[in-house]
Amino acid sequence: MSFASRGSQRWLQIAINRKPELLLGALHRSGTIGPKSTVKWQSPLEPEFREYRDGSALEKTGVINLKRPLKDFWPARGPVWDALAVTSEARPLFVEAKAHICEAASPASRASQSSLQLIERSLQQARRFYAPGATATWSNLFYQYANRLAHQYFLREVNRVPSALVFLYFVNADDMLGPTSEEEWRGTVRLIHAVLGLPKDLRPHGVFDAFLDARLLQDSANSASGA
Repeated sequence: MSFASRGSQRWLQIAINRKPELLLGALHRSGTIGPKSTVKWQSPLEPEFREYRDGSALEKTGVINLKRPLKDFWPARGPVWDALAVTSEARPLFVEAKAHICEAASPASRASQSSLQLIERSLQQARRFYAPGATATWSNLFYQYANRLAHQYFLREVNRVPSALVFLYFVNADDMLGPTSEEEWRGTVRLIHAVLGLPKDLRPHGVFDAFLDARLLQDSANSASGA
């Protein structure tokens, strides 16, 4: 398979497979990992660039023998993770990547009625944990953001897995006319948090915002186009 043609999927594939040191620096700056920590990427790797979900994603990051099984928290065919890694401290790392603001405004859940009941119940549990005073419905606008937070809650709080959730924002992704500064992305994140009733800082719960300038990947992107 070839690299994705555009957007966050393409930039993330290039970063992981051609410029992992730049991505590692972004993780260091965000506080996701310590200054001496490294990561081993599990996906998306050349040549298949496969992405994982559900139990397959957990297996890829070494998460086994959960106290509460995932099927009791979320129906099958849950979030597809943009990238997965394991840190040098054996800490699982789950990544959701964005290259333009419209990607962040995800639609409401389209799950079936039976699946939606379980999803709503789990989202409410996560909301009560992250934002006890919030009343927003997490299965509507910004549902994708909310369900990633719910899975982090499931791993870290319910099952005591020392996982990290990273929202990776590409700056200067010209192919998507995306934000040209970290501050633009930070403003978007503040809006999402306001709508969902979240506190400003989720780092105490293992949730981090990382930023990477797509211009630093351009040479590798050009060579990937000819791969």
